[in-house]
Amino acid sequence: MTLKRNVGLAGARYRGGGPMWSWVLHRISGLGMVIFVSLHVLASFFQHQMGSELGTTFNIVYESVYFQIFIYFVVIFHTFNGLRIVILDTWPALLEYQREATWLQWLVFIPIYGLTIFIMVSRSLSAG
Repeated sequence: MTLKRNVGLAGARYRGGGPMWSWVLHRISGLGMVIFVSLHVLASFFQHQMGSELGTTFNIVYESVYFQIFIYFVVIFHTFNGLRIVILDTWPALLEYQREATWLQWLVFIPIYGLTIFIMVSRSLSAG
C-alpha cells in the first residue's frame, strides 16, 4: 500500500488567513522561548561557574527593554494560541469555527499585550 501524499516543502506552503499566521507565529514563539531559556541558563553558567563577563553580557541583553518586549510577546502569544489549540482539540465540533477562534484569540491577546507593554515602558521611563 502506498500513500499518495506529497511530503516535503509543499506542506509548509502558505495557505492563507489567520490560522496559518497563528501556526507560523506559534512555531516562532516556541523557538523564541527556547532561545531565551538557553540564554538564561548560559548566562547563569558563565557568571556563577566560570566567573566570566560573558554571563553579565547575556544578562544585559535579556534585561533590555527591547528584548523584554519581544519575550513578553512570545510568551503571551504562545499561551493564548496554545489555549485556542487545546480548546479546538478538546471539542472537535468547534473546528468549523477556527477562524472565529483565531480572531477571538487576537481580540484577547492585543489588549493584554498592549497593557503589559504600556506598564513596562512607563515604568522604565519613570525609573530612567
